[in-house]
Amino acid sequence: MTVCSTVSRRFPIVAAFSLFLHPTFVLAARGDFPCPDPYLDPRNDFCNPLRYISNTTISGIAFALVLTVGLIQTWLTYKRGAKYMLAMVIGCYTFALGIALRIGLHFQPQGTGLYIAEYLFVVLSPCAFIAATYVLLGRLAAYIDCDKYLAVRPRRITIAFVTSDVVTFLVQAAGGGVSASSRDLHTNEIGSNIFLAGLAAQLLSFVVFTIILLLFLYRVYTRRQEIWNIDSNKAWYNDWRALGCALVISCIGILIRSVFRTVELSEGFAGPLATSEKLFYCLDTLPLFIAISVFIPFWPGRFITPTPITKERSPQASIELGHGKQPDSG
Repeated sequence: MTVCSTVSRRFPIVAAFSLFLHPTFVLAARGDFPCPDPYLDPRNDFCNPLRYISNTTISGIAFALVLTVGLIQTWLTYKRGAKYMLAMVIGCYTFALGIALRIGLHFQPQGTGLYIAEYLFVVLSPCAFIAATYVLLGRLAAYIDCDKYLAVRPRRITIAFVTSDVVTFLVQAAGGGVSASSRDLHTNEIGSNIFLAGLAAQLLSFVVFTIILLLFLYRVYTRRQEIWNIDSNKAWYNDWRALGCALVISCIGILIRSVFRTVELSEGFAGPLATSEKLFYCLDTLPLFIAISVFIPFWPGRFITPTPITKERSPQASIELGHGKQPDSG
């Protein structure tokens, strides 16, 4: 029994990512194919899964930025609350770890285990970001007392979409297991297609969620003007609508990354997207960085409190918003 098969059997989560490896790379990892000098011609080196030598400077900067976001969000969670955002906080650290492993790949470009670990953290971490946005929308809708304008009830949003995340991930894991457990190239391709289907399903799920978010904001704007403008007397960065915009921006960043990953995998291991470090940072790392860093100035704990926004206002404010009648003076 080879090391690769042993790892695949004992750690199926690792097997889920081995399908990204080119068949020739898999053979090389098993010792059936001689590996050339890793720095001689990385673009045509089948033993190098990246097909390029990762840039340590860019990786170091990206690692530092993402880690900083994670540290600031940790402090904000402690200082401002919003523990429901912990999924995003944890995801920041795992994503930073994945980027840090790319520095190691610079010195060991043919390192199979290092590559799988890097891909594991880089590909999975956004699932935590997605989960946080699912929970946040429900919290925001309940806070402004407009949950009835959601196409799906707040609690059901969390349950339904987080469940879809888990299911699509399991589909991806199943595809990886099929690919990693067989040396047959046809079976390996089937596993890769299963993984692609899971990734595409996850993208579709998030597109539906984003539509629900935009529809919700539109309904509040058109049907509850008093709620839409309830924070108009505050500075714009303290207005609940600022948090809503931050959530939209975060979703856009995640969508860009999800589309990139889906197209990348559909092209195969040696496609132009998979073998371009510039595209990785421009269409994966940068959009995700924006998706998580946008919440630093607009941390949900600064806006959302346990009491709905309409109940926080004084009776006079409620009157002005049309929720009551001015008492008779005489």
